[in-house]
Amino acid sequence: MKLVSKDIDKNSAGGVTMIPEEAEDMWHAYNLITHGDSLRSTTIRKVQTETATGSTSSSKVRTTLTITVESTDFDTQACVLRVKGRNIQENQYVKLGAYHTLDLELNRKFTLGKPEWDSVALDRLDQACDVTQHADLAAVVMQEGLAHVCLVTSSMTLVRAKIDVSIPRKRKGSCSQHDKGITRFYDQVIQAVLRHINFDIVKGVLIASPGFVKDQFYEYMFQQAIKLDNRTLIDNKSKFVLIHSSSGFKHALKEVLQDPSVSARLADTKALGEARALDDFYSMLQNDPNRAFYGLKHVELAAEAQAVEVLLVSDDLFRAQEVSTRRRYVQLVDGVRESCGDVKVFSSLHVTGEQLGQLSGVAAILRFPIPEPESDGDDSDSTDEN
Repeated sequence: MKLVSKDIDKNSAGGVTMIPEEAEDMWHAYNLITHGDSLRSTTIRKVQTETATGSTSSSKVRTTLTITVESTDFDTQACVLRVKGRNIQENQYVKLGAYHTLDLELNRKFTLGKPEWDSVALDRLDQACDVTQHADLAAVVMQEGLAHVCLVTSSMTLVRAKIDVSIPRKRKGSCSQHDKGITRFYDQVIQAVLRHINFDIVKGVLIASPGFVKDQFYEYMFQQAIKLDNRTLIDNKSKFVLIHSSSGFKHALKEVLQDPSVSARLADTKALGEARALDDFYSMLQNDPNRAFYGLKHVELAAEAQAVEVLLVSDDLFRAQEVSTRRRYVQLVDGVRESCGDVKVFSSLHVTGEQLGQLSGVAAILRFPIPEPESDGDDSDSTDEN
């Protein structure tokens, strides 16, 4: 979502102008727009005109309307959000108080006003408009003494940190100053990785360099991680992929991303984490079944008890045509995150996602055992409720 302007006063009232750029942005808009808000956007209105002779003709005109929101309808197939309400600003084609439906579409600007932007709405706005929230690929492009830590999105590359350290040359009989410089350089790169890469979002981290710099850095980083018991690095080791680049400058990242082996290798690293979580679930199901739930109703009950340690959910469920069904899964994910649970979203196009799909697409490893709820029928029917 592109944020054009934001005008919210100290009382949390105000308006935000945005341009949805991808399908997910329309989902964010659907969750942001609520009953009683004001919405301003361009629209097509059919207008009838009467000539001097008394005959009438109709034509369509494009105009800008501001309405008070009364209802919303999200068409997931056409990726159009229809918002119905009454016109609240003077317009030559539409009377004050007249009903009209605004169709919000991709790449069409709209302004949303709220009497109060609460914390939930502001969090969703940040999530929709903060490009770093969508950067699921990170890269460290480096050479001796120079490194760039980058976040990569579908449309741009953001350099989050540049590390430039002067490293003394090796001298005959003594390499101590050179080795100290290398260690200082590697330590600064590690700190930048930890500071700028959100491993909850990032699916893969490329470490690219000419020669053996990448290999030496990778080895040093995980030696330090084990020494200092840095769980962030240790738990995400499978996400790191080593690859050759011509230099440590930012432009070298372009050639790295064009390497056809990169996408396949990154898919494999993401799958490793999914496969491990799925293996843990099956192991728990066999050894301690009261700590392994699957099916929406069962997992929801566990989430209500704040018992979910790891939630496994297929991304296919978030593409449900019924908005109420998708909202239900989103609420489940939000609830688990609020209780400090770990959420793993599986790709339905990968074998691990297909396996999870056979378990209804949603499963959970629990922090503590809870009694299994009595089944009142096929749990798969629960998605048809609401």
